[in-house]
Order: sequence, then structure tokens, then C-alpha cells
Amino acid sequence: MENYTYNSLTLQIEGLAVSNSNKYPIFLFLLLAYLFILIANVGIVILIWTERSLHQPMYLLFCNLSINDVMGNSLLVPQLLSDILAPPSERLIHYYACLMQAFTTHMFSTNAHTVLMVMAFDRYVAICNPLRYAAIMTNKMVVKLTVSAWGVAFVLVGILLGLTIRLNRCRTLITNPYCDNASLFKLSCESVYANNIYGLTFTVVLLSSSIGSVILTYSKITAACLTSKSKSLNSRALKTCSTHLCLYMIMLVSGFTIIILHRFPQYAEYRKMTAIMFNVIPGSLNPVIYGLQSKEIHKCLSNIVHLRKITPSI
Repeated sequence: MENYTYNSLTLQIEGLAVSNSNKYPIFLFLLLAYLFILIANVGIVILIWTERSLHQPMYLLFCNLSINDVMGNSLLVPQLLSDILAPPSERLIHYYACLMQAFTTHMFSTNAHTVLMVMAFDRYVAICNPLRYAAIMTNKMVVKLTVSAWGVAFVLVGILLGLTIRLNRCRTLITNPYCDNASLFKLSCESVYANNIYGLTFTVVLLSSSIGSVILTYSKITAACLTSKSKSLNSRALKTCSTHLCLYMIMLVSGFTIIILHRFPQYAEYRKMTAIMFNVIPGSLNPVIYGLQSKEIHKCLSNIVHLRKITPSI
């Protein structure tokens, strides 16, 4: 073993195998997608923050999803854009920057589950217990749910990467388009048994909790709608729940596609593209789907546009 490769602080990222003809179209696509994610999600957060009519638990909880999308893509896409234009030998990253990117990547995916779980709870209370909704979903409860969603993700991901940091490294090539936990512990020549066991447990617990809570809440919501004769309740339930379920399914399908492609090494490049799309697609679609389905957000946007049209003529 070469001494200079042992615990080296400079790592090389394999990145995407793109031809010269595809390099610039992919770069442009990712750049435009990233700009859209920033503008749309930051715009949604500012709109909800400034419009008092949107200071409702449903929208305040959705802000967590927008912040998560911005955070997850901001530490990933700029590095990808730089690597696409650089020759493979120059796709370098410092070990600590790689750790930060891996932490953010796993926080992004874990937060997507925990935030959508607390949003499912909010919809359950709103539809199954509407008379007590205001008493249950207070500002204090929204803060507690938000802290719980981020806190659980932070602890789980912290342990995940803590197990990897303890390992000595004898390799320097990250066989992925960006840094994640699996790519980092594969740099070690030591036993990674504990990493694999915790990683598997982490994934099973997160997915079981996420899917289980969504199935449970939506079963109760469906039962409430079937027993209720209120058309307004059923209409509101269908609209808000279809939006939440759509966001959840996009995130779930993207995640499972990566897991499935991991089993087929011959599709490594497709897996890399899917891993990137796991960040980019939900981040792009979440504000669009939520914005299009929400009457209140539509109304606030219409008022802003109408006000801007009137102002110049005054």
C-alpha cells in the first residue's frame, strides 16, 4: 500500500461518464433545475412567511420540505456541475467537504420521510378530528413536530456517519457522482460489518415507520370519509391528501429505484443518474404540486400579481 493513499484528505469522485456531446446539455439541464428549485422553494417559504393567511400548520410544515429541498440540492448540484465540466482526473474533493456532502445527502433523504410523516399526522387530525384541530395543532405543536422531524433525522444520520468516520481509509476513489455514506466506508480496508448492519437497520426502520404511518393515517382518513356524509369534508380530504400522497409517492419511487439498481452493477450509470434525480425531481415537483393544488397559495399569488399590475398605473 502506498503511504500517500492512507487516510488521504484528497479524494477523487468518479462522477458521471458523459461524452463531450452530452456534457453541456446535462450541465444546462442540472443548472436550470437547480435554479428552479432555489427560486420555487425559496419563493414558497417567503410567501408563507409573509402572508398571514398562510400561517396555518399545513403550510408551516410544508416549509420544512422546501427548506430540505434547498439544503439537499445546494450542497450537491454545484459540485456536480463543476465535476461535469472537469476531466475525470480533476474531480477532486476534500475529505471533510465529502463528509459534509454525505451528511447533507442523508439528512435530505431522511428528512423527506420524517417531514412527510408529520404532514400526514396533520392531515389526519384535520380530517378525522376537525373540531379539535385548532386545539391540537397549535403553534407549539407545530414547533414540536418540526423539531422532532429534524432531530430524529440528525441523530440517525449522525450515528450512520459516526460509524464511518472511525474507519481508516486506504482508497481515494468515490465510486459515485457525489459523496454518501456507502461510498465513504468503501474507502476503508477494515471490517465494515457494523456499518452494514446499522445501515440496513436504519433503512428498514425508516421505511417501515414512514410507510406504516402513511398507510395507518390514510386508512383512518378513508374510513372517516366513507362514514361521513359531508361532501365538503370529502372534497377537502381528497384535495389535500392527494397532494401529500403525490409528494410521498414521488419520493418513495425515486428512493426504491436507486435501491433496485444497486442490485444490477451493469446499470451503474443509470443508478448514478437516478441518485441525482432523487434530489432534483422531488425538489422541483414539490413546490409545483403543492402550489397548484392549494387554493390559498393560488389566491395569494394572484393578489401579488394583480397588485403589481395595478401599481405602475397609479
